[in-house]
This record gives sequence, C-alpha cells and structure tokens, in this order.
Amino acid sequence: MAGMAQAPLMYRMIKQGLPPVADRYLRLHVEGLEHVPTTTPAILASNHLSFVDSLMLPLHVTRPVYFLGKADYWDSWRTRWFFSSTGVVPVHRGGGEKGQDSLRTGVDILQRGDLLGIYPEGTRSPDGRLYRGKTGPVRMALEAGVPIVPCAVVGTDRAMPTGTYVPRREPVTVRYAPPLDLSRYREQRDDPFVLRSATDELMYEIMLLSGQEYVDEYASKVKSGAVDLTVEPGASPTRAAEADVATRGPAHDPVELTGDETLSLPETTDADRRGSGRAIG
Repeated sequence: MAGMAQAPLMYRMIKQGLPPVADRYLRLHVEGLEHVPTTTPAILASNHLSFVDSLMLPLHVTRPVYFLGKADYWDSWRTRWFFSSTGVVPVHRGGGEKGQDSLRTGVDILQRGDLLGIYPEGTRSPDGRLYRGKTGPVRMALEAGVPIVPCAVVGTDRAMPTGTYVPRREPVTVRYAPPLDLSRYREQRDDPFVLRSATDELMYEIMLLSGQEYVDEYASKVKSGAVDLTVEPGASPTRAAEADVATRGPAHDPVELTGDETLSLPETTDADRRGSGRAIG
C-alpha cells in the first residue's frame, strides 16, 4: 500500500492546498468518509457529472486514490504532465485485448493495496441523470478480492459544467456508503449474470446516494445518438435489470473507455443492504 508520502508531488500539493479552497468556495460537504478503508484496498465507484469529480471524490480521503485515464491524454505534453504527476494511470480505450489490459491495470493497483477510483457509467452523464453501469468495476473487485465503496458527487455539474474552466460558486456534496462485499461471488466472476446483477446493485446504491433519476442505457450510446433518451419515470437499476434479462439477457460488456472516460440483483430490502459487510443477496 502506497502512503501519501509515496504519492506524486502534484497530487500531494493538491491534497494540501485544495481542501480549504474547496470547502470555502464550493461549500464542499462530505458525508460517510468513515466508510473508506484506511489501510486496505478498495474501489471507490461513483457517478460522474463533471471533470472536477476526480478532484472532489478523493479530496478528503487520507490515502492516495488512483484513477484510470484514457491514454490519449498522454499524446500532448499539456495534459501528459498533469495526469502523470497526479497519479492517473493511462489505459487504452476499446474492447477486446485493450479492454482486458485496462482490467489488468485496475487489478494491479488493487493488488498492491491501493484505492482505485472509477466511474461505472464510463463517461460523464450527458444530462445529469444516472446511466447503466459497465461491469468492469465489479470484475476488478472480484478478481482482486476487494470491496466496492459506492460513492456519489452532487452539484459538480453546476459548479463546473462541461466546457467550463473556472468553477462556479455552487455547493458540492460528496457521499460514501458502507462497502459492498462481493466475496461470495468471486468463484462466479466469469458468469455474465452475476456481473450484471452485482453491477445493477452497485448502481442502485449510487442512485440512493446521488438522488439521480436512473436511465437503463449506456451513457456513451446516448451521447452518440445511438439510442432514444425515453425512459420510464422512476425506473431503478433493479427493475431495469429484470426487464433487461427478460428481453436481451445480461450484458457481459468489456472494460471500455470512450469519450472523456476515466474508467463500467435482484431487489434487496433495506435490511439486506444494512446487513453485516453489506453483502449482496
């Protein structure tokens, strides 16, 4: 496990200088920070509304949080120096072997004992709603044998909308939930039904934290215009999953990075979700 002293210099400078600015200017409010492991590896899985999410999500976490970034950022020195110096790890977007390379990179970060920040939607939300999650984060968690901490950022789309470079003075909230323990599914990590179900449970938890409306489509497809934005009002990941299995079957999607991405159950009761270790099922 790499401590803060081993983090890149720029990362440490941001962690030291940005919190008081964000707390005052953006009125940053943090809830549930105690749910983030202090010594053991885990995935921090969050919704994605703005470029600034990757700064706000780990800002008050006392350990380094590493993110996967598309390798295109390393093509220009203007972005290469920043991402390299802040601990972002380059991965190539796409499916197939490139997708497997991304998966292995994420697992390597976790197996060395670190925290990995990831956005299951795979890209920023085009309209503020929460979109269908890719199974990559669950696959990484099962392969590495680590829990997933559901997270949510609220208000960053107003504080720094896409295309802007100076944050607005809008309140931002970051929430962390108790970790989801997926260990019971580790021997089934190649089962597409298990991957899809566990991913939908994760998205349900993120939806509860963020208060967003859920859309049962991939955000990348919506951005490309490949799908209609029509969605049943009040739909949830768990209900959408039931309909999806009935009509299309579970998606065993690759870990894929497109656009601006930084890297993708059956309904449970509140008592189930609050049970020991937050086990699914």
